[in-house]
Amino acid sequence: MCRNRTVPKSLAVVLPFLLLFSAAPEVQGQKMPPPTSYWTVTPDYVPESDRHPNWYTVAGERDGPSMFPRIQQSEVCYEPPSELTFDCYHTVDVMYHFMFRWAEEYPDIMEIYEVGRSFEGRPIYQVTLTNKATGAHTDKPAAYFDGGRHAGEITPSESVFWLLKHLVEGYGSDPEVTQLLDTSTIYLRPQANPDGSNLYLHTAQRNRSSVRPVDQDGNGLLDANPPVDLDGDGTIRLMRWYVGDGNGNARLDPRDDSGRLMERVPMGEGDWRLETEGIDHVGEGNYGSDGIGGLDLHRNFLANWRPMIGMEETGRGFEQLGAGEYPLSEPEVYSLVMWTLTHPHISVVNHMDTSAPFHLRGPSSSGQYERMYPEDLDLFFYFDTLGMSITGYPGAGSVFDDFIGGRPLFGHGPDYGYWYYGSIWYGDELWNNGRFEDFNDDGEMDDWDRLYWDDNFNGGRGWKDWTEVSHPQLGTVEVGGFHPKFFLQNPPPDILLEWAEKQARFNIALAMHLPQLRIDGVESRVVERDGEEVVHEVTVTWTNTGGIPTALRQAQLVRIVQPDKVVLDFDAELTRGGDEARVRFGEEGHEIEAGRTDAGETKSVTFQVRVADGATAEGTVRLLSTRGGVLEAPLSLRP
Repeated sequence: MCRNRTVPKSLAVVLPFLLLFSAAPEVQGQKMPPPTSYWTVTPDYVPESDRHPNWYTVAGERDGPSMFPRIQQSEVCYEPPSELTFDCYHTVDVMYHFMFRWAEEYPDIMEIYEVGRSFEGRPIYQVTLTNKATGAHTDKPAAYFDGGRHAGEITPSESVFWLLKHLVEGYGSDPEVTQLLDTSTIYLRPQANPDGSNLYLHTAQRNRSSVRPVDQDGNGLLDANPPVDLDGDGTIRLMRWYVGDGNGNARLDPRDDSGRLMERVPMGEGDWRLETEGIDHVGEGNYGSDGIGGLDLHRNFLANWRPMIGMEETGRGFEQLGAGEYPLSEPEVYSLVMWTLTHPHISVVNHMDTSAPFHLRGPSSSGQYERMYPEDLDLFFYFDTLGMSITGYPGAGSVFDDFIGGRPLFGHGPDYGYWYYGSIWYGDELWNNGRFEDFNDDGEMDDWDRLYWDDNFNGGRGWKDWTEVSHPQLGTVEVGGFHPKFFLQNPPPDILLEWAEKQARFNIALAMHLPQLRIDGVESRVVERDGEEVVHEVTVTWTNTGGIPTALRQAQLVRIVQPDKVVLDFDAELTRGGDEARVRFGEEGHEIEAGRTDAGETKSVTFQVRVADGATAEGTVRLLSTRGGVLEAPLSLRP
């Protein structure tokens, strides 16, 4: 709810309008019935702090409104359909409904569990996919994929959701899927930020990430100036009004004869004002400048984190917009980092956003050639190329060198993923904002090309013509522009499947390259007899048939993985008794470390085992690799 502050006198004209967004007593406290079947699994789950059918409430102490009209957007599926398709966007509740249903239908390959709670207390659910009959999920090479960290970038959630459906329904009939789940583990988290996704899909607000209150415009107030849907169409677009030459921040784009496109210019160089659709809640002349939330969950990772704007004391250090109060301050990011650190067997990751599109990876704050092992970088180059061949994205590469042109980005997931976690870690950007081609051949794909594509290939659905509306402070303004949710940030629903699937296909390809160890042979031969003992030489040979090594060089450097090793296990009764034991080992002991096993590499180690003369020793060879998994083979030593 709003903090207790004096309302500026300049707000008197808009107070009746603001009452629409106040927490009216008759609205508070009303409850809606549980929306989906998973309620019986997590009885304390409350999707919204106020389950009113007409109002959506956000938690936290903020200076602006905390309740917003609940809307139904035609592009969104709010109830679980009888047949799951990908021609609409699915709410958190709908996704959770299917996740729990599939866990019941496919218990041999799928488990669902809670990995953390969001800022508002929602459970963050994740699934594990593997054939349980072929081993524990932690004993296999693994991949992890998630989406939805940025609230408005919902296409990645749909891609992970599509991948989940593809894997559970394809196991046993699709040879690729069956092989993948027989030999590997796939972890999926479709909704990494359920608070943000819910607000985005249930209201007109177009929030960035978490809903934790933040002062985005530096006036000392938290979430005090959110956008407002002035024309009541359920979408926050742009508004413009003519202010005269030299008084504005925009002008009509001279390339567009229709007068629809606006060109932003520095304030004072234009004759129009162009702002986010809304009102000035606090009397400062700004519109939509401080919406719900404002943190960036993709700037809150602990690798190369830097303080939020205004927190750095010297004025000479680096700061990072949206970084949070401290590294991992946000529960959504904390849950991912702590989960991966306690599951170090994961070799490939993609936690995705929109929109570019781009196969995006680290480094984010320095050059790749100066900070990455060459053999690791070669692997990323290979996957960059592979990704573009599958998705058709026009670009791939590092954040620092290839995406943002040498400017540092701090606290970014891919930096944690490579430098701290030592994995093949991508943060792909999906969708292209409708910029499909440079239609006017001016060397850039910009708003003109976007509008041309929408007019000629999208039926004009991505654009709303400027329409006059009454503004409580400005008189008459015009509202219009591109649809921010289902055109700029995410594809129109009728082409959602294409974008969700092709990204998921790349993620499958990443997983198909996981290290795969195979024990090629366990050979023993007698090398000595002394009357009391028989000395056996045991040689164990194995090969990595996968596409990446069992450890990147960076993983070895930061000790996130242990060296691959081979262990000989015998019954304790045989090895007990020191020099009198019936089975004794040579100087190398019963386990030998073997470093990492590269892709395609065959390695071997040799043990010396002394067995009491005349005795037979039955044991087990265990090949142990943090990221290559656990393999076993029988060992029989006979006199």
